Amino acid sequence: MLLVEDAAAVRAVTHQALARQGYTVLDAPNGAEALRIAASHPGPIHLLLTDVVMPGLSGRQLSDQLARLRPDTKVLYTSGYTDDAVVRHGVLESGIAYLQKPFTVDGLARKVREVLGPAIPD
Repeated sequence: MLLVEDAAAVRAVTHQALARQGYTVLDAPNGAEALRIAASHPGPIHLLLTDVVMPGLSGRQLSDQLARLRPDTKVLYTSGYTDDAVVRHGVLESGIAYLQKPFTVDGLARKVREVLGPAIPD
């Protein structure tokens, strides 16, 4: 799983919560670093968990670029912004997985499992 979050504290807590659930977590503070990690990581990346609004590449721009490198990677967006800001970034469309911040560890775990489906370990 590739976690992309520009807020260091949120990234650290989310990484820890996911690791405790048994997921292998790669993390990045921005889209450019996430793309570098994705290009160099030898194993699969089953899920991109990305903030919607970030400096540089938005979460949606990141997922579009990542899809060229890793077309099988599923995407889960998160945001603490209002629905209006999220809509402007093209995320609240039908069929797009989204989790509003702040979220609980249990809420995060449920949403990740829902997006990945039962057969994918991480």
